[in-house]
Amino acid sequence: MTVQKLGVCYYPEHWPEERWAIDARMMREAGIGLVRIGEFAWSRLEPEPGRYDFDWLRRAIEILHGEGLAIVLGTPTATPPKWLVDSMPDMLAVDAEGRVRGFGSRRHYCFSHLLYRAECARIVTALAERFGAHPGIVAWQTDNEYGCHDTVLSYSSTALAGFRDWLSRKYQSPQALNRAWGTVFWSMEYRSFDEIELPNLAVTEAAPAHRLDFRRYASEQVVAFNRLQTDIIRKHSPGRTILHNFMGGFTGFDHFALCADLDAASWDSYPLGFLENSSDPERRQRYMRVGDPDFQAFNHDLYRACGRGRWWVMEQQPGPVNWAAHNPAPAPGAIRLWAWEAFAASAEVVSYFRWRQAPFGQEQMHEGLLLPDATPNEAFHVVRAVSRELENLGAKVETAAAKVAIVFDYESAWAWSIQPQGKSFSYARLILIFYRALRALGISVDIVPARPEAVQGYRLVLLPGLFSVSEALAAALGADGQIVLAGPRTGSRTPDFRIPDALPPGEGLQGRIPVKVRRSETFEPPFAIAIEEPANVSAFETWREFLVAGEGVRVIDRTQDHEIAFCCDAGGAFHYLTGQPNAAYAARVVEYLCGKAGIAIHRLPRDIRIRDNGPMRYIFNYGPEPVDISQWTDGKSLLLGSELLEPCGVAVFRRE
Repeated sequence: MTVQKLGVCYYPEHWPEERWAIDARMMREAGIGLVRIGEFAWSRLEPEPGRYDFDWLRRAIEILHGEGLAIVLGTPTATPPKWLVDSMPDMLAVDAEGRVRGFGSRRHYCFSHLLYRAECARIVTALAERFGAHPGIVAWQTDNEYGCHDTVLSYSSTALAGFRDWLSRKYQSPQALNRAWGTVFWSMEYRSFDEIELPNLAVTEAAPAHRLDFRRYASEQVVAFNRLQTDIIRKHSPGRTILHNFMGGFTGFDHFALCADLDAASWDSYPLGFLENSSDPERRQRYMRVGDPDFQAFNHDLYRACGRGRWWVMEQQPGPVNWAAHNPAPAPGAIRLWAWEAFAASAEVVSYFRWRQAPFGQEQMHEGLLLPDATPNEAFHVVRAVSRELENLGAKVETAAAKVAIVFDYESAWAWSIQPQGKSFSYARLILIFYRALRALGISVDIVPARPEAVQGYRLVLLPGLFSVSEALAAALGADGQIVLAGPRTGSRTPDFRIPDALPPGEGLQGRIPVKVRRSETFEPPFAIAIEEPANVSAFETWREFLVAGEGVRVIDRTQDHEIAFCCDAGGAFHYLTGQPNAAYAARVVEYLCGKAGIAIHRLPRDIRIRDNGPMRYIFNYGPEPVDISQWTDGKSLLLGSELLEPCGVAVFRRE
């Protein structure tokens, strides 16, 4: 069983070489076991075309390895050097307004550019041949944060050529494409694939099927770009774990597809920075210094699924960051809580960004474990304390399947961003509403892709907003007494972005619950739709559907205007929800479903979260006040924490 470890991101090229040994010793003494290096160092690794300088990297690796530190080596392809850009200026991406995204920061390349991919293959091959067998290298990170700074979609000439070729292979003929896209609408029919343009700079929106296919194409380019590197690394560095560091709340490409070529997933967790993206001002204020109690946890669960059970935090926030709208300092105990939240969700590694705060460059205000003058900062002492706790607990990765799964689908995120129908509708928000409701009831959740095999074995499966439901997925749902919730928007389009002939939620789901959506409406918050019982209790925000129910459908709730709000089939297994629930109604729906599925719940205080993972139970206090948690510890002796759980407190015990 894998021992859980702490790590750190380190940039030896930023510091005098005489400092490297001091840093390595301090890392070891702090309890750090793993170091990521190299992911932004191309200009130092290849200062001139074809002239490699790997000696400095070799010396850094030897020093770190000499202190017993394991090394994650990053490929430097997120930051191609200026000489390379000058040699092929068309490698630069182009934004939706037709502007070239130039050199001067990072991620300055177009995924579709095949000559740039060849250059990436060359530098990755050279690195893997040189260091692939080194005993200190235990893992590789490909590139860095694919898609950061809105770089998945490029409207360059190379992307246009690649997209036309992709379409020709998918549809085989312009006539088939015209039928799939519905180009007879607005007289958009094409005679050849060479007539097709990218879906930007049109007078108004391009056809939704056109836009969705471009998103699919762009996602496949990211996957292919990554696969090029993983194939090289596996050839020259067998047995090492290959990862990529994804971002939180980012849906620009299909992470499940990309992770098929990785050994594990990782993501970069910045709880306070992400909280700034919340649309709820009360939530932002309450959790300003500790982060959203559910956002990090959702991404932990998502990337565990992407990594098929194996995942890391590659970058953990150690203090104020530099990139959010506002950048508060963490509350006392928050940095420790974040580490344990990740370990509770089966993380193999929690790695901090970064070792030392940089006194130069774009990230000067981003704290590290050390201050710019190399003295320990607050997070350094937290890391040392967490290291001792891990050692005392003998913490090892525990991974047990939950009883509840939520289906998460990247194509659905693309589709509803293309056609939201309401300005405030968001697929990610819809998913998080249900996830929060489950977490507030003390329920651990698995996030799964929209695949038949992925939904099997759960007592309760939720698939809100799933763009298109395949017949195979619909047939797999509900086996062995499984309880299922669909809606809203589930199955409301075909893969070609058409309303199904049978009307939503499509024939597959209508075979399980005979309902049809005849109308949808959206409305601006704070307007809400109330239900009949209890009277005047608001239930739906942003989105609502009007159903036609077939024979045997049982209505559980109606809205005050007598439309169906929540219903199930005659057998009580398949359920449909007709709107986006607010927090209170989501809690009511989820509690009802858990009762049907025989899943025990805990009505938790608003700031308490529980995660059960195999024999272990973890309890977290995200609030500003101590909370008595004795009713959720089952009278067991705590391995960590106390039954009066302090603010930002963590409690751990082993269940029967």
